[in-house]
Amino acid sequence: MAIVVGYVATKEGRAALKRAAEECVLRKTKLIVISSHRGGRDFDATEATRFEAELSRVQQVLEEQGLEHEVRQLVRGNDPAEDLISVAEQEKATFIVIGLRRRSPVGKLILGSNAQRILLDASCPVLAVKAD
Repeated sequence: MAIVVGYVATKEGRAALKRAAEECVLRKTKLIVISSHRGGRDFDATEATRFEAELSRVQQVLEEQGLEHEVRQLVRGNDPAEDLISVAEQEKATFIVIGLRRRSPVGKLILGSNAQRILLDASCPVLAVKAD
């Protein structure tokens, strides 16, 4: 069993990673960090290098915490929601952790499409975390 977390280098992504790591310590389980990108024209070499450096920092922090973990950067044309749900099912995840950003009053009527899809379609529980 494992906990799967969707990671993006934002305050929401860092909050989700922090909470997922705390849950892994409590549950004595493995953490699987997923960074998912569609790829294509908009994902150039510079951006790929920046994401790799960020994921290396994440890996280092998790190693320092002594957590059993795996970091995966997925660039295979899928929506991030599809990648997270797929990995969670393959790994028989205990749950998925995602970060949510604050929205305007009108924006609150509609969750982000990835967050909504994960919440509705994941076969395991989903923990949605807000940034401080």
